[in-house]
Amino acid sequence: MIDRRRLLLSGAGTTALLVADVSPVRAASPTAGDPGGPALNALFDKFMSERLDRSPVFATSIGLDTGARAHQRGEVDDNSLAGNAGDKKLHADELRRLQAFDRNNASGMDQLNYDVVMFDVQDTVTADARYDFGPGGAGNPYVISQLSGIYSQYSDFLDSQQPVENKADVDAYLSRLSQVEELLDNDSQVATHDVALGFIPPDFALGKTLAQLKTLRAVAPEKAAVVQSLARRTKENNIAGDFGAQATKIVNESVYPALDRQIALVESMRRKATHDAGVWKLPKGDQYYADSVLFWTTSNMNPADIHATGMKVVADYTARIDGQMKILGLTEGTVGQRLRKMYEDKKFQYPNTDAGKEKLLADLNAKVQAVRAKLPQWFGTLPKADLIIKRVPKTTEAGAAGGYYNNGSLDGKRPGMYYINLRDTAEQPSWTLGTLAYHEGIPGHHLQLSIQQEANLPLIRKVSFFSAYIEGWALYSEQLADEMGMYDNDPWGRIGYMHDAMFRGVRLVVDSGLHAMKWSREQAVKYYTDMLGDPEGSSITEVERYCVWPGQACAYMLGKLEFLKLREKAKTALGAKFDIRQFHDAVLLGGAVPLAILDKIVDNYIAAKQTA
Repeated sequence: MIDRRRLLLSGAGTTALLVADVSPVRAASPTAGDPGGPALNALFDKFMSERLDRSPVFATSIGLDTGARAHQRGEVDDNSLAGNAGDKKLHADELRRLQAFDRNNASGMDQLNYDVVMFDVQDTVTADARYDFGPGGAGNPYVISQLSGIYSQYSDFLDSQQPVENKADVDAYLSRLSQVEELLDNDSQVATHDVALGFIPPDFALGKTLAQLKTLRAVAPEKAAVVQSLARRTKENNIAGDFGAQATKIVNESVYPALDRQIALVESMRRKATHDAGVWKLPKGDQYYADSVLFWTTSNMNPADIHATGMKVVADYTARIDGQMKILGLTEGTVGQRLRKMYEDKKFQYPNTDAGKEKLLADLNAKVQAVRAKLPQWFGTLPKADLIIKRVPKTTEAGAAGGYYNNGSLDGKRPGMYYINLRDTAEQPSWTLGTLAYHEGIPGHHLQLSIQQEANLPLIRKVSFFSAYIEGWALYSEQLADEMGMYDNDPWGRIGYMHDAMFRGVRLVVDSGLHAMKWSREQAVKYYTDMLGDPEGSSITEVERYCVWPGQACAYMLGKLEFLKLREKAKTALGAKFDIRQFHDAVLLGGAVPLAILDKIVDNYIAAKQTA
């Protein structure tokens, strides 16, 4: 999973996953000789510069707060109501300027780039016009929840992305830390505004939000992660000064009072909240769900078809898992019940201790190295960026997903990072670890996003975020790992792969059930656990995630099915000319795109191979 929190931390909103440098030295369009190419790229560069102006935090997250933008290292984004309005104004102006550009003046790859950016901007502007709430329009209705809000982001950002290499960096760190109070209060302002419009998260989501806020607040100021991080790194880099004391003072006098105010607000929100889980309860709820599905999947598939597709996927993988289990001697009970026995089997569990968690991380790294060695047989282009596997921060692990990926910086100084949730190792038995590593790392998110950043694309295309493509590729990668032989000597791991594929079918059923068919949280959790056998704790976390991110859970399987359909289309059309490495280059080197445009890319690849 791509960490949606990073997306929401940025004032760039939903239109960017990462922001690229817009200096005069930039990546050229693959068809830079096009008459309209230079003018179109100049327009794209202007868009990027404006987005980066609005998001100093994003500039830091990708390592571009240097040179003329060095001053941004100590600045923060405007996440207030006025800031959200400014983002909408920018989106609308981008659409106006893009519509004014004559697409016929471009050709080839430039036209494709135009279509991708137009889809993104137009979708964003449409949602902006419909909904006057939240931080991200369609797909993310609640500014504060167990998965969204500055409270869940600032500590990890300052620790893992804010540089601390010299005294100027320390000053920037302290500057940003001193502005966390304002960011928290802005979130509270937006949430108060949204509550008045009827946008209140479900009571259970707010309960978990409160638990996380209180856990964060309960730490003594001098022990806060942001204080410890600064003290440790200044010592490591021999930067003289008692900066831990300065950070402690900021946390105690400004951050914690703002957290107290937000805790009080969330408590008042919970008193007004209902137990209804789906966005059908919100104003324009049906339309909102349709827009959320479009945002996350780039598809207009209706809820009934999503539900039916999910049921078919679940039935298919239930039968496959049943067959594999019988080979291994597991025959009693439903597939879900047998999967639960596998979860509970101690031979698959790591000790829930620091040593056990370190061993789990070491085993994950070994799996990544093993699959990395096989990549040249399956890919023509390989990424240069390295991958690091880390655990989800303890302060946010209660509500976080099982794993997520943060892409590295464009300059390569910060590698890609795969975070795995180790709140309870029983939730991560050994038979599930392979598919997690292949999804989040290689050949999944890390490979795809690193290639996108390193590809010869206009910079605005390096930032393309289309979840059905990105998550669809990562889910396709889980199956590809099996095809690459990663489970040839690991039959239990193959069950894990099939379990996770079925899991994404369950997501289609549950997401549409919650948001269009008025399923309760409890109904969704029961279906989830009956089908998958997952421990109740992780099942609840997943279902509650779908409640606050409507439509996001649909992106995975719908995207995977499209990749598989297009691969089969290319195989059928090309016969002996089909080369899996060339196919993967064709679908990866163009970066993330809407699914309909991916279809066109594969058609172009087929046509080129047929005439070669």
